[in-house]
Amino acid sequence: MTIKLVTIDIDGTLLNSRREILPAVKEAIARANNADVKIVLCTGRPFTGVKNFLAELDITGPENYVVTYNGSVVENTESKTISQRRLTYDNYLEIEAMSRKIFTPVHIHLNDPAHLVCVNRNINKYSVYESFLVDIPLMYRSPEEITPQDQIIKMMYINEEEKLGTALAQLPKDFYEKYTCVRSERFFFEILNKKASKGQALLDLCAHLNIDVKETMAIGDNENDLSMIETAGIGVAMGNAVELVKNAADFVTKTHDEAGVAFALEKFVL
Repeated sequence: MTIKLVTIDIDGTLLNSRREILPAVKEAIARANNADVKIVLCTGRPFTGVKNFLAELDITGPENYVVTYNGSVVENTESKTISQRRLTYDNYLEIEAMSRKIFTPVHIHLNDPAHLVCVNRNINKYSVYESFLVDIPLMYRSPEEITPQDQIIKMMYINEEEKLGTALAQLPKDFYEKYTCVRSERFFFEILNKKASKGQALLDLCAHLNIDVKETMAIGDNENDLSMIETAGIGVAMGNAVELVKNAADFVTKTHDEAGVAFALEKFVL
């Protein structure tokens, strides 16, 4: 079946280990785009952390799309929303209270305008890293200053790898039943609306564009990419992907330092 839409993760997939898009990847994406294949960046980042890559790849304008916040938001590249799934204020209260029970810092992605909020006075170095990585303002607000009017897109538990693992082991089973939870980095654990995921975002976009999901391909490397790799017609894991993703994929391509995205596009699309 002809592939009409390809979702591509950014970190560890589109970008190499130097956080660059290799020339071979740019060329393959340009060829796919010229062949009227929709190329959709699908990331945990907010739009601010994606727009430069959209411009670099020349996939901008009202007929091009992007998935941000790990599937919580689907929009065109001019910020017209297709679907959005947020956390509620009650969700915030529960997630923030849990962070204190498991002794793990939490930060919050708020939308409109996009910014990153720490509710821990001692701002964790990984929050600073996230702010820099995705080009989003970082600020401190006390837990009581978060209000029902805030648009909470996602929350993240953050800590050093070993400490985060210890903390997550303390989460009750029903926590995972209430939310979509993904370990997007060794030091990031993301908490989303239960109906939000990259896989659901792919389905939302297919419905909007009237494309059969069997006519799609998804490429990724980490646990937050698992749902879209399982949902797409062809699921592709990067050579540098975690084993869970490789085991779920239909095909394992080359690594992000070997232009694995270009290799997969050449094999299945071009």
